[in-house]
Amino acid sequence: APAAADDPAQRLVIGEGDEVVVTRAEHHANLVPWQELCGRTGATLRWLDLTEDGRLDTATLDVITERTRVLALTHASNVTGAITPLDLIAPRARQAGALVVLDTCQSAAHLPLDFRALNTAGVDAMVLSSHKMLGPTGIGALVATEELLAAMPPVLTGGSMIEVVTMESSTFMSGPPRFEAGSQPLAQAAGWRAAVEYLAEIGLDRLHATEQVLTRHVLDGLAQVPGLRLVGPADTADRLGVVAFSIEGVHPHDVGQVLDAAGVAVRTGHHCAQPIHQHFGIHASSRLSFGACSTPEEVNRFLSAIADVRRYFQR
Repeated sequence: APAAADDPAQRLVIGEGDEVVVTRAEHHANLVPWQELCGRTGATLRWLDLTEDGRLDTATLDVITERTRVLALTHASNVTGAITPLDLIAPRARQAGALVVLDTCQSAAHLPLDFRALNTAGVDAMVLSSHKMLGPTGIGALVATEELLAAMPPVLTGGSMIEVVTMESSTFMSGPPRFEAGSQPLAQAAGWRAAVEYLAEIGLDRLHATEQVLTRHVLDGLAQVPGLRLVGPADTADRLGVVAFSIEGVHPHDVGQVLDAAGVAVRTGHHCAQPIHQHFGIHASSRLSFGACSTPEEVNRFLSAIADVRRYFQR
């Protein structure tokens, strides 16, 4: 997925006076490439800010102007789970003539996505990650309109993506194949397909509904824990089953270790999203995520273990 997100940033013609807009909620994979592009070309990086609870602050939409060439934003935060209100943002970017690149790595395994519908709403390209969809690591995808693909020159060249090669020059294939130089990760692609078929069999609408119930259960339970602060919204509206939190006086790594001993796996650290942690005034958090196999019993085990964390570190 980082390579897929980096693709547009490497191929677009942008220069001084142009602006790229991101959000403070971005994963580093959808922030650093744009920082590098702006640093290399003299363009200016601007960003949409967040509300107190980590949702996109629509009051900052004025950063999208006629100078905006690209709007690159997450579909849902991998820290707070908050879903971006595309209906409020993408039309403004389209009206400004900006290219809209949507990072769907966090949402693709939890929400039904239709690129045609997203394109109608103003999205020109979206980025996907296999391992976030229960597939293998090491493979991702960029889905884009035919017009955008035709306008993007290949950056990585070599075998498989050519039509004719002579000693003087080369011509390249059209469409996606011209961006796929060299031997492709066939085993990973086959594994990704199996993962997608598994998710489709479950049904993403059904999966999201189940995760909403589990998320509500967790949020209600965490609200009773003294000294615990949510890193994100306290409600389930327009959010995924991702719940990040910090506990006063306890380092997230210590939280993770105690939970691990109780058989509960969480992610600890900044989750490759330092700016959003800076927004909350913290360096790191503990993050619980739901998936296709999560159950209410596991939620209860987690909440019981969180109580143990408080007792252990209050000694």
